[in-house]
Amino acid sequence: MRTTTARRLLAATALLPVLALAACGSDPKIAGAAGASGPAATATEDVVSGLGRSEAAAALLPEEVRKSGVLKFGSSVGAPPSAFYADQASKKAVGVDIDFTDAVAKLLGLTVQREDAAFETILPALGSGKYDVGTGNFGVTTARLKTVDFVTYIDDGQGFAVRKDNTAVQPVTDLAQLCGLTIGTGAGTTFETTLNSKRAVCTDAGKKPYEVKAFSEGGALLTGLQQGRVDVEMSTINGLRHQASQEAAGVRFLNEFHRLDVGFAFKKGSPLTPAFQAAVNQLIKDGTYERILRKWGLTDSAIKESQISPPEHP
Repeated sequence: MRTTTARRLLAATALLPVLALAACGSDPKIAGAAGASGPAATATEDVVSGLGRSEAAAALLPEEVRKSGVLKFGSSVGAPPSAFYADQASKKAVGVDIDFTDAVAKLLGLTVQREDAAFETILPALGSGKYDVGTGNFGVTTARLKTVDFVTYIDDGQGFAVRKDNTAVQPVTDLAQLCGLTIGTGAGTTFETTLNSKRAVCTDAGKKPYEVKAFSEGGALLTGLQQGRVDVEMSTINGLRHQASQEAAGVRFLNEFHRLDVGFAFKKGSPLTPAFQAAVNQLIKDGTYERILRKWGLTDSAIKESQISPPEHP
């Protein structure tokens, strides 16, 4: 091994504890980093507690839900700016998903009973009744719409990133550009599905297939990229841009690949969707919606109105 390579490896190893903490959101300042939308407002700003109940939206809830006043949420909490633990000691989740959940609950007069769950377990658990609602930056896809309903509240999607010192990989417009590389992504995500469904693009072109490594935890995925165990990271556009804004992460955002609506997830045919849609649209109308996005530096991900299970973006 050449001396320069050894020094880079030593430096990367020394940074691993910092990177793992950054991926898990241990520092509140991380959440307020600039994203594609420019500088965010302070990440500690409270934009939710002052909201009151919307009788019009709450009236759309099933009677039994209005009486109980509680909904069970399965939430994937792990990476900023979506949902993460800014304070590991208190285990208080923060992020754009958390703010939208709490804001909608305020308007509907409901108490959120949140359970931190692995991303890949949440959607299947909706059908069993374990959770009433799922959050985890779930993208609306044709495949998911067969078994899950969504109420949209943000626009995000699929993107790519590499280590900052990797100048060989350029923006990915075709998965055939990834042939022969190792791609790291989240387990149970649209990214894993997309990569696995398109493996043939390399063999059809007479090239070595790319390898897909799926990680259940965002910190492990970032560490894998830093250690060179994966060449390219495929994840959310907003999440990757956020990583790239953190100097310690040493990540370079490559490009957006495919935009997706993101929404609250429900079992198919859930009677909860009209009330949630009305609540999100009320947030858009009264300006709370923009304040939440601005808080996390995500105004470029705004939608004009919430929809129930719209078709996947082409």
